[in-house]
Amino acid sequence: MTQKQIAVVGGGVVGVCTAYFLAEAGHDVVVIERHQNVAQEASFANGGIVAPGYASPWAAPGMPRKLLSYLFRNESPVLLKPAIDRALWRWVRQWMSECELERYRINRTRMQRLAFYSRDVLRQIREYYQIDYEQTQGVLQLFRTEKDRKLAEPGLALLAENEVPHQILDPEGVRAIEPALASDTPLCGGVYLPQDEAGNCPLFTKRLKQIASSIGVQFHFTSTVHGIESESRGVALHVDDGRYPADAVVIAAGMDSVSLLKPLGIQVPMYPVRGYSATALIKNFEHAPQAAVLDETYRVAITRLGGRIRLAGTAELGSSSAKLRDRALRTLLKVGGDWFPDAANYAQANFWTGTRPMLPDGPPLIGATPIRSVYLNIGHGSNGWAMAAGSGKVVADIVSGYAPEIDTDGLTLSRYG
Repeated sequence: MTQKQIAVVGGGVVGVCTAYFLAEAGHDVVVIERHQNVAQEASFANGGIVAPGYASPWAAPGMPRKLLSYLFRNESPVLLKPAIDRALWRWVRQWMSECELERYRINRTRMQRLAFYSRDVLRQIREYYQIDYEQTQGVLQLFRTEKDRKLAEPGLALLAENEVPHQILDPEGVRAIEPALASDTPLCGGVYLPQDEAGNCPLFTKRLKQIASSIGVQFHFTSTVHGIESESRGVALHVDDGRYPADAVVIAAGMDSVSLLKPLGIQVPMYPVRGYSATALIKNFEHAPQAAVLDETYRVAITRLGGRIRLAGTAELGSSSAKLRDRALRTLLKVGGDWFPDAANYAQANFWTGTRPMLPDGPPLIGATPIRSVYLNIGHGSNGWAMAAGSGKVVADIVSGYAPEIDTDGLTLSRYG
């Protein structure tokens, strides 16, 4: 392998993992990030779930009908702001076509292949460097109704086919695992994934940034990449008022990736889906969750991060505003109050909203592009934290000329070709 000068555009968890593995492979790496620190956008206050067994596309059988039924309720897993936005409606049409059972099975299998690998890579990093990022073990998926359980059957079938350790539980079994669950909230059953986990994504990202810096990665903050040019010996990046050459570039810039790729003739069907979270201090630890809980009805994750509880979820389409929407916050607070009402004062939570760059079919785009020396690590949606370590390692291997340790079929730009 020849040492290369490589620029990584984007300082979220995906970009930092990519930079770390590139440096570990012996390259000279620089990360260019427009914010003042790493993990300031989609990585900042996400749900914290690292659950390969749960990783699945938003496009699933029965999902369009379910989301339509909730669209005009006070609390809803989805918000839609009507807009004359061709990109939105084109994305929605593509998304709906991916909700067929066979497409769902293909997409979920691709996502889980990467997510399981990523979890193993994450654990290797954690154990080698003894990183504590408030991680917890086990993920519990809750079904309020029989209808929710039926909608989950295709995913449960894949868990069984792939021999993923899991337990299908009745309400008594659910409460045996998570005894703090409120007894008066309707509960049909659940699924327990004992090998899945959760943790503080920005805390991990900042620690890995320190480690990456110690092995030579340079971080340039408050710097914006305005364009990328292909050159005979690599690429040139237009950063603020300067032009900087590199042997290769990895684009891991979330939604900003779309505008960087378009002048290169690369169009990806990625759309910004806004998510929300609420983080509250635990006031009664005996009434707080032991680990991570997922409410399947409202698509909200409840995670315990040290002395705090985080509620994260809601998908808002069609809005470019960072203003907090009351309906989204009501949904989060309802789920927290329904399951762990005495654990925290949710009304005093810190609220956050940020966009997730989502592709209509679900799996991210990683690896090479038709433009020589330009590589991708984008489109992870709400599963960026679950896939970051594995995606970073795969891309670093590809840039270095090594065969990745997993099959990348269906994870590359060629699936849109």
